[in-house]
Amino acid sequence: MIEKQIIMRPQDVVVLLKKMTSSGRMMNGRELSESLGISQSEVSEVMERNRSAHLVDDTKTRVNVLSLREFLIYGIRYCFPVTPGPVVRGVPTAVSSPLFSESIVTGNESYVWKDKDGTQRGQSITPLFHTVPQSVKLDNELYSLLSIVDALRIGRSRERDIAIKELDKFIYRYVQNK
Repeated sequence: MIEKQIIMRPQDVVVLLKKMTSSGRMMNGRELSESLGISQSEVSEVMERNRSAHLVDDTKTRVNVLSLREFLIYGIRYCFPVTPGPVVRGVPTAVSSPLFSESIVTGNESYVWKDKDGTQRGQSITPLFHTVPQSVKLDNELYSLLSIVDALRIGRSRERDIAIKELDKFIYRYVQNK
């Protein structure tokens, strides 16, 4: 009998990142669904894919942060590549987000997730999941984590190094708050 191949989807990463936030740590499927704009059945499928990929524990409650870290640093840019699109109004992301404002000067280069209520103009970056621009408005930690992931997806070497340091800070806080 041939086993069914498990294929990761971008929303799998979004849910894991939400589970790493203070507010998302203890959320159940319904709460994750409401906060991320993903159906409850899809959240259930996401958690099963993440369990199969060893990115959460067998109970699907704790994120395996070291495995997630490895995936984000070495795999995210290849699994979910991004090419900057046209200049649009949106929510700043990657190195253009507030998280990186003190450590990286972007000059004329700015990246955004397209959003009609956005505060900045920049080259459009396709978010990992279409609800991301709305979801981050309610959760600054999730916003920072998704900006880190975008910096890992599109950033140059120095930007990626800074993003990894920021990711490690989140991982440290997650581990400390068992």
